[in-house]
Amino acid sequence: MTRLKDKYLNEAAPALIEKFKYSSRMQVPKLEKVVLNMGVGEVKDNPKAMDSAVNDMTLITGQKPIVTKAKKSVAAFKLRQGMNIGCKVTLRGDRMYEFVDKLFNVAIPRVRDFRGLSSNSFDGRGNYSMGIKDQLIFPEIEYDKVDKLRGMDIVFVTTAKSDEEAKELLKLLGMPFSQN
Repeated sequence: MTRLKDKYLNEAAPALIEKFKYSSRMQVPKLEKVVLNMGVGEVKDNPKAMDSAVNDMTLITGQKPIVTKAKKSVAAFKLRQGMNIGCKVTLRGDRMYEFVDKLFNVAIPRVRDFRGLSSNSFDGRGNYSMGIKDQLIFPEIEYDKVDKLRGMDIVFVTTAKSDEEAKELLKLLGMPFSQN
């Protein structure tokens, strides 16, 4: 069992039961999945960029991403329907817990001038979204092999009914929220 899953079962879940007065263990919110999305806009000019993005995402998550394609043609962006425009990975189970543990304890502290994550990024249904400006904060990515800095979006999907429950869950799992 992963370290973070163990922490959830032994520390976070009992604390949530106590705080929110759940009558059943099944009511306790849990992390359902983590979705990472990387938009690769320069693919239309440089087709090799997608390979690099997929490779980076594979190194970061330990799982091969799927390549996302454009749903519609947009002339302003010189985009045709069906063109590759990004890649995404959905993590569940132990891989998800390992990634989240690595993100909270290794990657996020490496961000320069980091003062905590905003607590305003909840969607109203207990899911949290955040963005990362570059992939270099992950220890698996070697600085010399990076051709271009690419950011990514990370979405934490929880079973929580409200943002308050989700925030408490993520805080107990170790997410570094800002103090204000």
